Amino acid sequence: MSLPTSTPDSPPVRVSSPHSRDKSKGKGSWWKIHFFRGMINDIRRRAPYYVSDWRDAWDYRVVPATVYMYFANILPALAFSLDMFQKTGSNYGVNEVLLASVLGSVVFSFFAAQPLVIVGVTGPITVFNYTVYDIMKDTGVNYIGFMGWIGIWSLILHWILAITNSCNGLRWVTRFPCDIFGFYVAFIYLQKGIQVLERLGDDSAFYLSIMAALLVFMVAYICGELGTSSLFRHPVRVFFKDYGTPLTLIFFTGFVHIGRMSTVHLEKLPTGIAFQPTSDRNWVVSFWDLSVGEVFTALPFAILLTILFWFDHNVSSLIAQGSEFPLRKPAGFHWDLFLLGLTTGVAGILGLPFPNGLIPQAPFHTESLCVTKPVKDVDERGNEKDGSYSFQTTHVVEQRFSNLAQGLLTLGTMTGPLLVVLHLIPQGVLAGLFFVMGVQALEGNGITAKLVFLARDKALTPSSSPLLQIRRRAIWIFVAIQLVGFGATFAITQTVAAVGFPVFILALIPIRALLLPRIFAPEDLAALDEPTASEFIMEGISGSGSSAKEDNRSTETTAVPSRLSSSRSYSRPEHTESVFMHPGAPRKSQEDLAELGQVQSGHSTATRRRSIERRPSRFPSA
Repeated sequence: MSLPTSTPDSPPVRVSSPHSRDKSKGKGSWWKIHFFRGMINDIRRRAPYYVSDWRDAWDYRVVPATVYMYFANILPALAFSLDMFQKTGSNYGVNEVLLASVLGSVVFSFFAAQPLVIVGVTGPITVFNYTVYDIMKDTGVNYIGFMGWIGIWSLILHWILAITNSCNGLRWVTRFPCDIFGFYVAFIYLQKGIQVLERLGDDSAFYLSIMAALLVFMVAYICGELGTSSLFRHPVRVFFKDYGTPLTLIFFTGFVHIGRMSTVHLEKLPTGIAFQPTSDRNWVVSFWDLSVGEVFTALPFAILLTILFWFDHNVSSLIAQGSEFPLRKPAGFHWDLFLLGLTTGVAGILGLPFPNGLIPQAPFHTESLCVTKPVKDVDERGNEKDGSYSFQTTHVVEQRFSNLAQGLLTLGTMTGPLLVVLHLIPQGVLAGLFFVMGVQALEGNGITAKLVFLARDKALTPSSSPLLQIRRRAIWIFVAIQLVGFGATFAITQTVAAVGFPVFILALIPIRALLLPRIFAPEDLAALDEPTASEFIMEGISGSGSSAKEDNRSTETTAVPSRLSSSRSYSRPEHTESVFMHPGAPRKSQEDLAELGQVQSGHSTATRRRSIERRPSRFPSA
């Protein structure tokens, strides 16, 4: 069966045909594997920028980005540690989750080709871990040793995939599967928050925990809204945006001890001894004590874990380097998949939950490092609109230090005094944190954006919206397909078969590549879906060997541009809605214009100049 990229039915795909180059040259085959080729090319492209990755960290944006990502990473991790502690027989706790985040941070900040990607413990791996526990607990197997073998097998599988250039398959990944997976992750956050409250009983402690959870959610959300509103001065808004959530958690940890609330006994976050495993064991698990049968029983689970990580980590990398971010340094998916296999194996041997790329923290990290400028909007005739402006990202502070620094801060959290402080956090407060993360993930999701478009009054819909150019029936069908995909993935995670949900997620890629072009007209699909990252970021997966650049040039001349991509790349229009906007998209007041300088005209030549500046020719050739 021929793949659909040879036709215009799937415009978001970057390469017109994966084997058009072979046909034109009359040699080779699409299935021929060049071992290590992708990893070597990744290193060649990224190595010239290693020194600048550290030198470029000398920028003010790195400071708030580091603090913001420390709290954005550690707070959900603490909530997940509570979930795994209760559902895996206390095998995973706070120290294991924190050390897993440190492991991912140190390895990827020093050695990754994509150091902007934040690595830690995610909701899907939490589901995977306790599902394996539920399946294996009646067999009498050493669970933590069994997980160690899953990590070792997965290391081998990750390395096989990296060596054989499997990440070339990312050329088929568009916003369609990414939005479905992001929607699933958001609902996992919301579900975990409800489950935390559900386990607290039905007495006064239960109702106080519900109140604390809802207050944490509302106050943290309001802080985020103030950070992107026109209220107060710019430094105050930035403070609310960067530090509102952690300060909310600190406040309500003490709030529940005021007045008569102090007499109510609330369940706290369970912690252990500083730098020691939660359960009574050594850091290196006794994986060698398992029988041969148990070792090979771990292999099917490792295959499912590898499928999950291949998709989850690569999607995190794609979104963190999305087309809305004008990145100037090349990516490297093959090499980072190799590193992910290393951290997975080491985590298994140390008895840690397996870390991988985080959604939504990874794109939030890139967003926090963006430097923007105000640009006046122009009408269809090219005239500037009075009082209407948007913020365009001039550049991103691409460096390795913020990722490393937030990891070292996480390591410091494992010390005795800070563990005592963490033990003071009520579980109801953590449930509220789950709600905050879930709503934040939903706000920036493409499915949510399309649902809001369909629900909005037509008379109040901006005339510039690309979706106005296509039939509403096509939008309804597209969203319905996405919701069915989400529903199937979420439903299976509620059963004992939850360990197999990575297969459902991976199946979304061929559905997009093979099925949707048969349902939608090319122009409709171009408006409904788009590539996740820019041509420049996708350079490393466009083919094998030195012909990669030829594939890129072929893409530039054959790919049908996406309306959505062209309308929002590098541009952050001011939003009138307080919710459902792109993650972190700033909504600035006229006051910001005085603080940031004179507004410039937003003609299309500005974007064109940035596009020319970011061509691969600016970088040293591989």
